[in-house]
Amino acid sequence: MSYAATLPWTLETLDLSRIDVAKVRDNEDLFLLLCSSSFVESGSDLYTHNLVDHFAGDDELQGWLRDHWEHEELQHGRALAAYVRHVWPEFDWDTGFKNFFAHYGSVCTSEELEPNRGLELAARCVVETGTASLYRALNDVTDEPVLRELTNYIKSDEVRHYKHFYQHFRVYRERDGIGRVSTFRTLLKRLREIKNEDSDIALRHVFNVRYPEKAHDDAEFRRVTSRAEGLLKRHIPAEMTVKMLLRPLDLPPKVNSMLEWPLTRITEKLFLH
Repeated sequence: MSYAATLPWTLETLDLSRIDVAKVRDNEDLFLLLCSSSFVESGSDLYTHNLVDHFAGDDELQGWLRDHWEHEELQHGRALAAYVRHVWPEFDWDTGFKNFFAHYGSVCTSEELEPNRGLELAARCVVETGTASLYRALNDVTDEPVLRELTNYIKSDEVRHYKHFYQHFRVYRERDGIGRVSTFRTLLKRLREIKNEDSDIALRHVFNVRYPEKAHDDAEFRRVTSRAEGLLKRHIPAEMTVKMLLRPLDLPPKVNSMLEWPLTRITEKLFLH
């Protein structure tokens, strides 16, 4: 049986002909967010291979990464790309992705991973929190039914991926004696990085193809992308985000409650400032 038969959903599940194009066609912010997300998800085989190598000897985790996670992430990319092509057929998606992939490949290296494998799993929890929050926010932003269906599928996948990384993190934490301080440092470090790299690179290459005459205008790039990110910021599911971020710290309930409010404010700034 092919793995595709076990996917929670498939591209064929979505009926692109049902897209209410008029609801999204003129929303340039949404276009930038969806197209940049489609680039990042479509390039996920790069970081999957880095992770598989990083966890050499952990056959169970390697198998899941290779046989499940990579397939689901690439499907996210295919589905988002199909949506973008349907609504904005004039956009040259292939050229944009080709340029993105060449750029992204130069920075998406194994050196970016945490040397301690357990802490890399904690870092993955941050990344999956970010993507789950992104698609939940995108789901809230739109009332286009097919896009709501798609973003809900992807959000559910990302939450499930988070749970898988978290369970493996717990195994490494117990076995290697990983403490809260080092876990916290890793979470904070990855939070600070999450905005800077892949999403920023993807937005840059979407912008360059969408507005070739402004490709070297950094001020215009910042203006356009800041507006799009502002749209997300207004819809970030802060409570869900903070709960997911706090979980790897395994704090006492009282401490957890004390931290939720300030961390909600910090998270909003670090994710999408």
